[in-house]
Amino acid sequence: MNVLFRFLLVIAICVMGYLCVESIMGPIRFEKQRGIREKATIARLIDIRKAQIEYRNINGTYTASFDTLIDFVKNGKLPFVVKVGSLTDKQLEDGLTEKKAMAILKKGKKDEIIKNGLENFSRDTIYVSVKDTIFGTSFVADSMRFVPFTGGTAQFNMATGQVLNASGYVMKLFEAKTTYDVYLKGLDKQEIINITDKAKKTEKFPGLQVGSIEEPNNNAGNWE
Repeated sequence: MNVLFRFLLVIAICVMGYLCVESIMGPIRFEKQRGIREKATIARLIDIRKAQIEYRNINGTYTASFDTLIDFVKNGKLPFVVKVGSLTDKQLEDGLTEKKAMAILKKGKKDEIIKNGLENFSRDTIYVSVKDTIFGTSFVADSMRFVPFTGGTAQFNMATGQVLNASGYVMKLFEAKTTYDVYLKGLDKQEIINITDKAKKTEKFPGLQVGSIEEPNNNAGNWE
């Protein structure tokens, strides 16, 4: 009987020791994995923001469609001005501006070009690839829609909107976001519930988000 009691006591001590260690190490492991996943998720949200900003620069608005945004990154072109030469202080003092200089060059009158000293001055617009210029040749645009660590099964929620500012100007807005329970799926469920409840109690979005369709925030991320 004493042997059985001692055996059960050892088992109980081991279990209690394990639970004590787990109560300390469990949250530490969770925070470590959370940090890894958030870093990857933030990087992708930043890519979405870059693409949206360039898309708006060309089209005047944002898009709520990942198909449209990805196609833009893959096939879109950005204007790039190739500048040769610059106006001298003397030319500027004489009232010559780049706009006036371009108007003279556009006319193509050689004597006027020489008179204004614009023989070695030019401004040419070329068009460059969005993907190669903004993201790099190795960037995989199709992955932009997917939340990291979900195996390609979960997409970011993306939306667009607009608001009138105090001056009556229509401000175009966009947001892209994902919740804790999506990008932290597979980690400790209770820890996910805890951080979700904490965010809701403080009226914060329970996850990661860039931009906002409710109010202008200069396309900031809620981690910034």
